[in-house]
Amino acid sequence: MATSTELAAQILSAHLAKTEMTKDEMFAELNELHNTLSALERGEVVVNTDEASDEPIVSRKKAFGKDKIFCMICGKGFKTLSRHLRTAHDTTPKDYRIQFDIPRSQSLASRNYSESRRQMAIDRGLADNLAKARAKKKKK
Repeated sequence: MATSTELAAQILSAHLAKTEMTKDEMFAELNELHNTLSALERGEVVVNTDEASDEPIVSRKKAFGKDKIFCMICGKGFKTLSRHLRTAHDTTPKDYRIQFDIPRSQSLASRNYSESRRQMAIDRGLADNLAKARAKKKKK
């Protein structure tokens, strides 16, 4: 089995193939990888402090854009956040709103996406169908 130093070197070389780094960043990354792998080898629990932080990576003003909505945990942009929050961060939209003090009136979908879905519903006559179904249910 490879040592933690060899594993760290392999991981770092794979990372360097996709990401440019300065010499200092490379050494810091190698040191962090080696320390993490050594701790895992000893059976210690390693906590990722980057994601555990309550501080948003993206400000609320920048997070809610016209074309994209940015995750305040990781900074990635999406049309909607709900699925990303469940899969990538194992949290619910409700918990996300509480964590970053986002009001319920603020949509977790981009404005353009919401508007296109709204227009599609209007074009298909979904509001009329809903009104008919409600009237039919009320008669029973």
